[in-house]
Order: sequence, then structure tokens, then C-alpha cells
Amino acid sequence: MDNEPEEIIITAETFREYASLLWHWAWLLILATALAGVSAYIVSKYQQPVYQASTTLLIDEAPAARSADYTSILTSERLARTYTQLLTQQPMLDAVAERLALQPLAAEDWANKVEVQLVRDTQLIDIKVEDTDPELAAQIANTIVVVFREQNQALQAARYEASLQNIAQQMALVNEQTRRMNAQLEALGNPPSDPLERDRLQAELSQSQRTYSELLQSYEQIRLAAAQGTSNMVQVEPATAPESPIRPRVLTNTLLAAVVGLMLGVGTIFLIEFLGDTIRDPQEITRKWGVPVLGTIIRYKHNKDELITAKQPRSPITETFRALRTNLQFASIDLPIHTLLVTSPSPEDGKTTVAANLGSVIAQGGRKVVIVDADLRQPRIHKILQVPNRVGLTDQFIRPQDHINGAVKQTEIGGLHALTSGNLPPNPSELLGSERMSEILRQLARQFDTIILDASPILVVTDALVLAPRVDGVLVVIKPSVTKRAALKHTLEQLRQVKANVIGVVLNDIKIDRSHSYNYQGYYYSQKYAKGYHVTEPSEESEVTGVGGSRKPALLRDKKNTQEEN
Repeated sequence: MDNEPEEIIITAETFREYASLLWHWAWLLILATALAGVSAYIVSKYQQPVYQASTTLLIDEAPAARSADYTSILTSERLARTYTQLLTQQPMLDAVAERLALQPLAAEDWANKVEVQLVRDTQLIDIKVEDTDPELAAQIANTIVVVFREQNQALQAARYEASLQNIAQQMALVNEQTRRMNAQLEALGNPPSDPLERDRLQAELSQSQRTYSELLQSYEQIRLAAAQGTSNMVQVEPATAPESPIRPRVLTNTLLAAVVGLMLGVGTIFLIEFLGDTIRDPQEITRKWGVPVLGTIIRYKHNKDELITAKQPRSPITETFRALRTNLQFASIDLPIHTLLVTSPSPEDGKTTVAANLGSVIAQGGRKVVIVDADLRQPRIHKILQVPNRVGLTDQFIRPQDHINGAVKQTEIGGLHALTSGNLPPNPSELLGSERMSEILRQLARQFDTIILDASPILVVTDALVLAPRVDGVLVVIKPSVTKRAALKHTLEQLRQVKANVIGVVLNDIKIDRSHSYNYQGYYYSQKYAKGYHVTEPSEESEVTGVGGSRKPALLRDKKNTQEEN
């Protein structure tokens, strides 16, 4: 049964996703619907109206052809179809135009103007005429009936015309003979001068009268046959001038165009969403690649070298980094993370900004943190933390020491230290993959609670891949509206190939007013914080499950509720 098609089941969650997607693009749906509807309304409003007049013609079958057998019924149907075709013939329509003193029209113009339909299983023919003038449309419809009736009668009469003319000629000859014989009888006088001649003339006169009588009877019989053999046409409903046009139908056209515009908008949305390569739905990351979304950083205006968590510690943006810090703690309860590698698929994802601010909020929470600038190609940690970069990580490879206190700089934030990159080497990947790098990490681990390494983008160089197996966890930073699906997929695949512990993904640079259709957890935190809520540190007794099966804090409570629980 392997060939059976898979059953497509639309769950409530799928329905909510589609509803959220449409709500997210509601502006496009409204715009497409409005544009289509308004365009159709304007076009219909200024289009010249067309009126339609109709009349019904009854074909009264000739009495001689009336019968109850199947042949007669079939003949009647054929006769009605024949009349339907004759009503639209060019000679007949030209006669109508001549009768109404109209300009002659071509066959294509008449076809667009006149429509003749046979009513099924009846002897009725509907004639419909369209014109921009309602009075003229009614006149054309009625004139078609009159002209066709006259032409039909003339056509039927032509079948008996020759016989009637022949008989009429014979009757005229008989009348002439009768007139001559009457004149001869009068010439004989009374009493007649020649009785024998009188008897002969009287006999011939009687014969002529009988002949005339027979001819007259034949003439009347032919006329009766012509009358009985001609089908009559009765106009059941004369055409009248219509009051309203049949097109354009402004309301109908507007509504139909609006519906079509809405459908096109929906199709465009699904085309953009499902054929586009950018990541727009955070749930897609967990659903497709099994990686939880540990935090979302909302978009804010800032200098790229600014530490926002230090300058604005009570802002909603800083709260999203605190939410990320708390989620990291819950994601690593069984195996605490002391060394964390922060990387991204591409350089523009903002991984250095996330690493620096994450280290800042962890240090603000009372832990001793060091941020190692392992991006030995484009280092920026020293700019964000505002520390010198004369001596750094690369110097530890040149002058190995048992202690690296001289290279580690104290920042303005208590508990936060930085090991900058130092001078840029020609072989960063070899240095980061060396045993000396592992020794440096062990030395740092003895001095600090948390080590955060800012590594190069994975899809650019292999520096992050050689470091990934040496740390407790890897955090991948992406921009959902910029990062491609293929880029994230390739990044996660490469990390898994080196057996790295990918603990989650951070969504960076989320625009609040455009993200309402998605369940961005960072937005939830920032909104609550802005309304007077605060974050309490997670306790070991928390049993709340987060995205992708990891635990999440969900510990946003107002101060009053927190005091009551304590």
C-alpha cells in the first residue's frame, strides 16, 4: 500500500499559521481588493451603457402539417431551428435596417447586436437586441418580426403562385369565350333566325360555364392549400424600451473585481511566503531543523559599536537580552554551559552585537564573564566594549604563558572582561584549531564563570567550525527577514558534522510592528517590561517547557504577585 497518497490533515495549528500569515499581509490584501474594486468601478461608471430589448415569437404550425406522430414533432422542431437561423441571415437584417433607415451593418456587427434563441421543447423563439439607444433596440426587435413574417409569407406564397396564375389565365379565356357566345346568341334575335345555331351556342355556353366553375373550384382549392400549408408567426410579447442597461453592471463588476483582487492578493502572499527563501516564521526553524529559538532581539536605532545593555539597562531592548540569558540558563540545566560560541551564517546577521550584549547582561546578573574575540578576520569586540586591542588572543599563541591576565581587559561593566583579537594573523583557522587554543580556553575557565567566543560567520570561513567542538554550546544568530533558509540549513548541517552542541538560535533585528503575526518571545518580554513588569531569575524548581522542548523562564510577573508568592 506504499502507493496510497498521503492524507492531508489541516490541524488547528496549521490553520492559525495561515490566519497569522494573512493577518501579517492584511495591508496587501486590503490594497489589492481596494485597487481592483475601485478600478472596476471607475471603468464601469464611465463605460457607455448598453440596453437590451427582447420579444418572443410563436411559430404557429400550418394546419395541414399538424399531426400527433413522431415525424410531425421532428418536423416542427426542424422548422423552428430553421426559422432561428433565417432570423439572423444578412439579407433579412439588411431589410430591417432599410425599413428603419439605418446604416447597413456588417455580419459581425449584427451578430454582436442581435441574438436569437430557440426555447427548448417549445415553439417559441426569443429575439434579443442590444443597442446603446433603448428605443432603437425595441424598434429593431419588433421590426425583425414584421419583416420576417412578410418574407416568410412571400416565400410560402411563391410555391403556389405558378398554379394560381395558370388557372387564372384559363378562367380568363373561358370568360372571353362565354362573352362571345352570349353576343352571338343576342345577334340571332328572339325568336332566333336559326334555331339550330341557337341550340349549338347554348350547348357550348353551358359547357363553358361548367369549365369555369371547375377552374374556379380548383383556384380556391389551391388558395386554401396555400393558406393551410403556411405556418403563421405570432408575436407573443412585443419589445418595449428597457429602462435600465444590461451592462455595465457597476455593483456586480465592482464586487467581482474586488473578489478577484483579494484572490490575487492571497495568491501573491503564498507565492512570496512559500517560494521566498528568507526565514519569516520562527516556528519553521524548530519544525524543520529541530533547533529551539532561545531569544529574539527587537530592532532599535543604534550605533553598531554601541553596547545598548550598558547605556540603556532598563530599555525593552535590554530586556530581550535578559530573556535570552534566562533561556540559556534553562536550556543547560543538565549540562551547564561555561563556554559559549556565538556565530552566524553571514556577516550581516549581527552576531558580534548579540555576543557583546549577552555577555553584558550575564555579567550584570552577578557572574564573572569574559568575551573572547575569536573573529580574527574582522574583529569588533574591542570597539563595542571600548577597550584597547594592542594585546589580545593572537599574542597568546606567540608568547605562551601560564596566566593570561595581561591580555584580558576589564570593561566599564563590573564582572565583564574582554580578550580582544590582537594583531590579525595570516592563518586564523590553524591557530583556532590548535591545541594551544584549547589550553587558552582551559585557562580562562579557571578564572571566569562564563566564556563567550565571538567567531567568524560559518558560511564565510571555517574558523567557527574548528572552535565549535571545543565549547559547551553554540548559539547561531540570524536575521529572519534577511537570512536565507539554505544558509541556515547549511550552517546547522556543518555544525552537526563536527558534532557541535547547537543549543539554539537567536532571532536578531526583529521589527515589532511587522512581527505581530509571529510568536516572537522577545517581543513578549519587551512589551511586558514596558508595561511595568520585571524579570526574576529562574529557580531550579521551574518546570516550564520552552520552544523546541527546552525549558523557558516564563517568569514575568508583576512585583505584587512576586511578593505574594514569596
